[in-house]
Amino acid sequence: MKVILLQDVKALGKKNDLVDVADGYAKNGLINKKLAVEATPKALNDLKLKKQNNDKVAAENLANAKKISEDLKDKTVTLKIKCGEGGKTFGSVTGKEIAEEVKKQLGIEVDKKKIVLQEAIKSVGSYDVTYKVHPEVSATIKVKVEEL
Repeated sequence: MKVILLQDVKALGKKNDLVDVADGYAKNGLINKKLAVEATPKALNDLKLKKQNNDKVAAENLANAKKISEDLKDKTVTLKIKCGEGGKTFGSVTGKEIAEEVKKQLGIEVDKKKIVLQEAIKSVGSYDVTYKVHPEVSATIKVKVEEL
């Protein structure tokens, strides 16, 4: 019997997969526990429409990510931080501080969790910071750290 999975089922498939299983397992195990529905023509059509909608949403998210990446390209964010002797900062610059400054200076909302710092920024200077906008798209933010 062909069924459409409503949830991920270990050793069988992921959500929205069309799988062929034994009749007894389908009726007593999957459908009874609401893990799957029978693959009727209506259910198959609904699945097709759902996949088309998901593809459209994914394409829109990718386009938005590319736009944000272009907006951040060749832009510099300046952070002023307290420093001691030799340009050493008290503490380090975090992704949260960078996200706040990007919003304040450039007017672009960025997620602090998606800012990737290769190493801690602990001194005055210019740094390139990677921002993972989307799994397929990343942007580089130029961060300039100055003494307060």
